[in-house]
Amino acid sequence: MNTHFILRATMIAALYISITYALAPISYGPLQFRLSEALTVLPILYPEAIYGLFIGTLIANIFGGLGVWDIFGGSLATLIAAWLTYRFRSTIWAYVSPIIVNAFIVGGYLSILYAMPFWFTILSIGFSEAIIVFAIGYPLIVVLKKYKL
Repeated sequence: MNTHFILRATMIAALYISITYALAPISYGPLQFRLSEALTVLPILYPEAIYGLFIGTLIANIFGGLGVWDIFGGSLATLIAAWLTYRFRSTIWAYVSPIIVNAFIVGGYLSILYAMPFWFTILSIGFSEAIIVFAIGYPLIVVLKKYKL
């Protein structure tokens, strides 16, 4: 790891935390629309994003109020999704990975914590994640590739 790698990972973590916290009313809960999840596609271009997203999610979820489930469960989901996004970076699976992983892991524990139907929370999280990844994350990758940022 060099300084550039660590700096980019730190910037991604800070962005994730800032966006999540600034939009807290829509970033937490069983019906969430976490715009910071657009950053989950960054491992397509930057392997250091795996670390930044993991740390960013960990810290952002400390402020979410759901305790250990969200702090560790959400962070683990992000770590898995970010690694899969990097692993499949040349395929559509890079975009689908965070949708599926978050839908099942985050949606799964949210259904327990909020005593809501399992499939409702799975579909709710998956649907919001899909909108964010394809409406914001995909264009973000296109722009970053075009300008080689």
